Amino acid sequence: MIVIPFIVLDNCKEEIEYYRTIFGGEIEVLRKQGDKVLNADLHVDGATLKFADTQAAKPARKGDYVRVFLKLETEDAFRRVYEGLAAGGTVNAEAYEAPFNGLLAIVTDRNGVCWVLSYYRD
Repeated sequence: MIVIPFIVLDNCKEEIEYYRTIFGGEIEVLRKQGDKVLNADLHVDGATLKFADTQAAKPARKGDYVRVFLKLETEDAFRRVYEGLAAGGTVNAEAYEAPFNGLLAIVTDRNGVCWVLSYYRD
């Protein structure tokens, strides 16, 4: 089984670029209607985040109570992603030292997507 986060948001074309500035990676536009991007993937370090515009996915409510768990490879990556998502968003749980010898944080970004960030030290 492969699990891939599927994130629905307003203005997919602009917002996938916002996520690319935070995570890096390559954008693959899957479906367009005129200038509007309806579906796109963001490929980052062997992982894929799927995005859809609200026009295409028609969500019940913003955020849909789903949290995306990210396990980041380095402390620098953890801090960069944390700061990027927090800018314009809401920090639900500030970055803290977790009992498993690592860092945890919970951030809801400007699109209402809730991210659980983790970094595990060796």
